[in-house]
Order: sequence, then structure tokens, then C-alpha cells
Amino acid sequence: MTPRGLIRTVIVMIEAQHLTKRYGDKFAVNDISFSVEPGVVTGFLGPNGAGKSTTMRMILGLDRPTSGDVVVNGRRYRDMTAPLREIGTLLDARAVEPGRTAANHLLWLAHSNGISARRVQEVLVTVGLADVADSRAGTFSLGMNQRLGIAAALLGDPPVLMFDEPINGLDPDGIIWIRNIMKSLAAEGRTVFLSSHLMSEMAQTADHLIVIARGRIIATGSVDEIVSANATPSVTVRSSDPDTLNERLVHAGAVTVRGLDGELSVSGLSSAVIGSIAHRADIPLTELSTHGASLEDAFLELTHESTDYRATVGASTGA
Repeated sequence: MTPRGLIRTVIVMIEAQHLTKRYGDKFAVNDISFSVEPGVVTGFLGPNGAGKSTTMRMILGLDRPTSGDVVVNGRRYRDMTAPLREIGTLLDARAVEPGRTAANHLLWLAHSNGISARRVQEVLVTVGLADVADSRAGTFSLGMNQRLGIAAALLGDPPVLMFDEPINGLDPDGIIWIRNIMKSLAAEGRTVFLSSHLMSEMAQTADHLIVIARGRIIATGSVDEIVSANATPSVTVRSSDPDTLNERLVHAGAVTVRGLDGELSVSGLSSAVIGSIAHRADIPLTELSTHGASLEDAFLELTHESTDYRATVGASTGA
């Protein structure tokens, strides 16, 4: 706890300023600035090709920015003498020599950063791989490789952790485990930066969100702030006369979507107003239920014009 009368100074652990990465005339990342602070899980969202992985690679110096800068705890990654003690990362779970055992993979990482061999066993226990410590990584499933990658990230007990799609390949128990470990790391005061395509999981894990599309940041805020600003609750209505009810609701300013069985999904009017309109029109209702807006709804609204590849329902390829 902070002593009374003292003001807590927020230390920015990851900070990007006007970060840009261009390939020819194409911008992978276009003049983005953001900070990731300790004590919260910060989620990094965006469609495929939005620039998430490129941004994370620039944080680690794997890609050199065309312009701008990004630092971790005030320093560029390449200037760190023992980087695993400062930032732990998982970008590609399969980036492991397949003939090396899990323990030996972690052991050479530990030696390279002056970390004790005892720490290897500790992180193997933490991620649930102690029983397969002497098994070769090439025999591991994707989920086991994810756990090994997380063990490597935790190896140096760093204050900053960054994970790119860590949930891929995990079973339901594993997903709950990674959610809990992210939250516990943040609760310890660490900085946790996480990307994922699973909106429901991000909604349960992240405290703060950064949304990127086509290389630019298009939204930041808490999950609740992002949802309330970009999505509205909907009301499902079933009635004996859906055509007339739909006409009355649209006239009252609602936006409606018709289902195959006459069901109406209505936004723009509350369930109380819809019920009143149906009552005045003498239309009996068989269902009137409200569905809260979700992070997925907000994400789709934010990025619907920024998706490069969009499937078409019912399309055929034809020979």
C-alpha cells in the first residue's frame, strides 16, 4: 500500500512513440504511440494483418522501425545485457529446437542470461511440464509448446511479460490456467501485454485494451469503455405478426434484423418501448429478451471497414 500523503508514480514499462514500420509503399504499422503500464493486463486487438505481431517484434528489436521508437523500462531491447530478466516473451511457441528436451531448452536460456539452473525446475512446475522435463520438444503438442514458451517467458522472473496469441492450442483447462496466470502476474505489479483473437477470453482477462487496424490505433480504454462506446444491446422479439411489428419498430427508429423464423433482433429501442409499441398495435409477443453488448460486437463495429479478407456466406467455388 502507498503511505498516506505520498503520490504513487506510475512507471511506464513499455512505451512506443510514433512507431512506424513500412515495407515499400505499404505501412505495417503507421505512426502509433501507446504505453503499457504495470499492474494491469493490457490486451492488444486487431484483425489479421493489423500490425500486432509487427509491433511486438519491434519491441524486441526483431524488426527495426522505419521511424519512431519503442522502449521497455526506458531502454531499447538491444541495449539490455540480460533481457530475460527484464522482459519475458512468447511470440512463436514452435520456435524450439525439436531435438532438445524441455529442461535443456530452458537451461541454455538460463545460462545465457545468468539465471540459476534451479529456476528451470521452478518454471516447469509452474506451467505443468515437470513430468515431461526430459522429453524432446519435437514430441510436444501445440498446447505443450505453448506452456514451454510461457515457461521461457517466466524464466528470468521479469517485471514485463508479452505474449502473442498464448491461448492457441490450449484445452479449456489450459485456457482457464493462462487467464489466471495473466491476472496473477498483473496483480503482482508486473506489466502484461497480451494479444489474442478470442474476444470472449480477452473480455475476461484484459483490464485495458489497445485496438489496432491497418497499422493505426483506432481505440483504447477499458473493456467496458470500448464496448459501451462501440456496441449497443439488442432485443430479441418474437410475435404473432412479425411483419406489422417490424414496420412499427422501424417507424419508431429501431434497426431490425429478421431471422429465418420471423424472429426480430432489434437495436435502438429498449425492451420496455418495444413492448409498449406491440401492446398499442395489439400484437401478442411470445418472446422479449435483452442481450447485452459484447466485446465481439464492439470489435466488429470498430474494424468492419478494416478487414482485408472477408468470407461470403453461401459462396461456391464451382469447378
